[in-house]
Amino acid sequence: EAGVGGAAKIIRNAGGFKASISESLLIGQIQLLDIEEIDKALLAIEENKSKLIHKANSSQPKLIKRGGGVRDIEIRHVQTGDHECLVLHILIDTKDAMGANLINTVCEYLADDLAELISCDIGLKILSNLTDRSLVDVGVKIPSKYLAKDHFSGNDVRDSIVKATNFANADPYRAATHNKGIMNGIDPIVLATGNDWRAIEAGAHAYAARNGRYTALSTWAITSTGYLKGEIELPMAVGIIGGATKAHPAAQAALELINVGSAGELAKVIASVGLAQNLAALRALADEGIQKGHMRLHARTVAITAGASPEQVSQIAQKMIEHGAINAETARHFLKAQKP
Repeated sequence: EAGVGGAAKIIRNAGGFKASISESLLIGQIQLLDIEEIDKALLAIEENKSKLIHKANSSQPKLIKRGGGVRDIEIRHVQTGDHECLVLHILIDTKDAMGANLINTVCEYLADDLAELISCDIGLKILSNLTDRSLVDVGVKIPSKYLAKDHFSGNDVRDSIVKATNFANADPYRAATHNKGIMNGIDPIVLATGNDWRAIEAGAHAYAARNGRYTALSTWAITSTGYLKGEIELPMAVGIIGGATKAHPAAQAALELINVGSAGELAKVIASVGLAQNLAALRALADEGIQKGHMRLHARTVAITAGASPEQVSQIAQKMIEHGAINAETARHFLKAQKP
């Protein structure tokens, strides 16, 4: 928490986050199997696309009333083993709802019509968690003077952050840890607001491998003026109405605290925290190393477990670190020594 808070303060002093979301369409998939004539099937779907969209929207009057609904149907060819199948992507604007059940309902509603239209079998009909039609982009530009820490200059820290990112983009083993750090910031907010953190995780990691190789979700580079430029782009399908976000008091309290007016705004906030968390982790690696920060946090936890009061925690933790032994026995030893 302290790390991401410090990174957020740096970004605020540097001008803040610049966030955008290109569109907000979620994807339902309908798999069409055992098609005798692919070309005829494609033609039939294209000729009847408007009717299919109208039929799908007729099943969601409340969504239509809110201004949402099915916007388009795309066709994909997918090779499964020795067989080719068609997969329809039903692109749906769910407005401020995450809409998983809604999307599944639409897919199931269209299945029989499609089977009759092109004389095929229907395979899976379900949403996709790779929501790459709902991408959030967040960027920051930071003068290097804000990055300086201890005996490391701002330029040194800046250069180290860029080198670490280049490493993540070259090596999937490093990229997995790089992206895990980003999700350390994202998952708690998704969870706190009643959204599906597992879906967000799945979509983010799938997007990181979209070009056939797993890479970093964020990029850090040096501008022509010497600033550190950071950017993150990832799929983000979250909601502020319906499901747990509506039913759980804690989720409602979290949304009130964040003070967002739409699902798109929430997505921007979440992605911004992910980028700030990434900056915090890379900055820690650039100067004191991540392990030192982790051990300090671990020492505080051990001190609390051993019975330290809030006023004693920092002192006991520091004594354990200096002593080179972070365990309950050592913590109790120092606690006992403090008693009159």
